Amino acid sequence: MFRTVLVANRGEIARRVLRTLRQEGIRSVAVYSDADADAPFVAEADVAVRIGPAAARDSYLNIEAVIAAAIETGAEAIHPGYGFLSENVAFAEACERAGIVFIGPSTDALTVMADKITAKNHVAEHGVPVVPGFSAVGMDDEAIAARCAEVGFPLLIKPSAGGGGKGMQVVEAPADVLEALATARRIASASFGDDTLLIERLVVRPRHIEVQVLGDNFGSVVHLGERECTLQRRHQKVIEEAPSAVITPEMRERLGAAAVAAAQSVNYRGAGTVEFLASGDDVSEFFFIEMNTRLQVEHPVTELVTGVDLVREQLRIAAGLPLDFTQDEVTITGHAIEARVYAESPERGFLPATGTIVRFTPSARARNDSAIESGSTISSDYDPMIAKVITAGRTREEALTSLISALQETVVFGVETNIEFLISLLARDEVRGATFDTGLLDRLGTPERVPTAPELITAAADAMVRPPENGTWGARDGWRSAGPAAVIVSHFLDGDEVVSGTADDGNAAAQASFAVDTDGGLWVHAGAQTRRLVPLSRRALLERHLASLEEAEHPSDPQARAPMPGNVVALHVADGDTVAVGDRLVTIEAMKMEHPVVATAAGIVTIDVAMGEHVRRDQPLAHITAPTTDSAPTTDAGETDA
Repeated sequence: MFRTVLVANRGEIARRVLRTLRQEGIRSVAVYSDADADAPFVAEADVAVRIGPAAARDSYLNIEAVIAAAIETGAEAIHPGYGFLSENVAFAEACERAGIVFIGPSTDALTVMADKITAKNHVAEHGVPVVPGFSAVGMDDEAIAARCAEVGFPLLIKPSAGGGGKGMQVVEAPADVLEALATARRIASASFGDDTLLIERLVVRPRHIEVQVLGDNFGSVVHLGERECTLQRRHQKVIEEAPSAVITPEMRERLGAAAVAAAQSVNYRGAGTVEFLASGDDVSEFFFIEMNTRLQVEHPVTELVTGVDLVREQLRIAAGLPLDFTQDEVTITGHAIEARVYAESPERGFLPATGTIVRFTPSARARNDSAIESGSTISSDYDPMIAKVITAGRTREEALTSLISALQETVVFGVETNIEFLISLLARDEVRGATFDTGLLDRLGTPERVPTAPELITAAADAMVRPPENGTWGARDGWRSAGPAAVIVSHFLDGDEVVSGTADDGNAAAQASFAVDTDGGLWVHAGAQTRRLVPLSRRALLERHLASLEEAEHPSDPQARAPMPGNVVALHVADGDTVAVGDRLVTIEAMKMEHPVVATAAGIVTIDVAMGEHVRRDQPLAHITAPTTDSAPTTDAGETDA
């Protein structure tokens, strides 16, 4: 076994790998960017090496810097986690040249499976069922459109390189093909440096089923059952579970055999996942999507139902040891479900959120694989996932009920999260009954903001007039709305709304959790809700009222503002253009996602930003003025129309 292993990743996956390294008595090395200097995973490693600035391309994607850190620290092997360099052939080759073991498959397997077109054609030759479609390599848009018409609609256009659903475009009709091609190419080029596209028939009402496989260096390949990953938003998984509620033992055997065949076709070694789409109308019909040649985000649910530590198995295989169990010895016991917690605002279209974690308290009833602790900083440089909450039970219903309770108990102060959305999602009939498909979350759209519960406001009001004994509020001069404990009513800014609460005898506050951020905002958690309430004095209330009167009397030109911090990657209009409501103006990229900003009014547009500019949340990007019209049109003869 290795003596020293470098973890070439960050966040929760780095912490996950470090945990197994500690258990196995292996010295660990972390690498970090400037943005992660104070991150928990850096402190938990035995050794940590800075590899560059915040931008991933200059740090976590910098092959030379990662290899240099491994050589400097005497690492014999590198675990790439997932994302970043985990499926990068050039990185695996660089490890080989440096005499360092890449904890992953061979470069041949990486090469075949890295390209969706090559992978599809390859596994089809080995009897694995694939979705009908074609490669767009060497074809112009006209030829692609013609082939699309032959295959039939709806279609899915997706980048051949990369993964995670990035760049995928659903096309319902021939008229939409050209715009979808342009969008898919732009995202593919920016994300993967390769704009090659793959077009496939879209499976209606699909379920996303994936199979975990392990292969050693001696030709043995086993599968560890399936995971249901159907609950997705914009092709990004949100809830995962093992096993699937709709897969029969007979179908599990067929899926497992197909996954093993795909892995054996490339002499696979290490941990990998073979992903399939199953028809929602007939789950016995399934098609190969791709093979992820790495550990998956959702691997904990497989670990909980099989008892297999997948990171440990990766280490053993990479060290040249054979699998120490056979397919017949793999058992699936009970049920496990995972929810991904993102720093995002569901009510704002699930836009990423940034900030400092004022307090993080995970639930004691769940497995928590988290990237954060109290004091952690969430920036716009990386993916917005900050934690995974995983529960297990004897039955699916037991695991599901436990997960809802665990999420209700999870406290995150300092940034907006999707926890409240996750709780409501898990309570839906489609989820309880396992009747969902991959389009459910997109059909649900942006959720409306749930009104703040009265008891939460009451708790905040009680805390205002009866500060906790720990002095959290007592140290803030002038923070209370009126000072003495005799004040009965407290006023708060709850988002854009002013709310008021009357203090009770302290019962509501006793059931809540509180924290105050550096801007004076009061974070409150009670029941399933978390809110940031900004205390308002009477003067502040008066100022808000006067400002609203001024705005009503003198409205300003409609502005398009940045929905989150990010970089401008596309300008869709120019100064002086006439736009209609809904027209795209600017596209912002943040946390590996593109977010178009559209016109909310018709008129003449003026762009206030430049391509490549980094913008802050709510920064004006463009403004629109009403078009001028002639008050008295004239005829060619100069006569005024009657």
